Amino acid sequence: MLIDGRASVQFGGDRTLWLRVTSVCDKPTYDGWVWLTGYSIEPITGKALTRREVFAQTAGLQIQRHTTKNAPSPANAAPRTRGRGV
Repeated sequence: MLIDGRASVQFGGDRTLWLRVTSVCDKPTYDGWVWLTGYSIEPITGKALTRREVFAQTAGLQIQRHTTKNAPSPANAAPRTRGRGV
């Protein structure tokens, strides 16, 4: 999930956060806000860095599918062969 200034002013500008969400707190909070727990991730590799708890506006959260630049896309992946491979 991409969390930037649209979700909370603390993540504005160059403080944007990529968060791999592991849980969403179900306790009541301000209308339109939510506590998220997860791991900040390194945007290039997708490697988990540190555990974080974040308070953010749900309307500003951006769900993104993270892919690493080195991973082949299904369209560009080498075809698999069965048996000995020719």
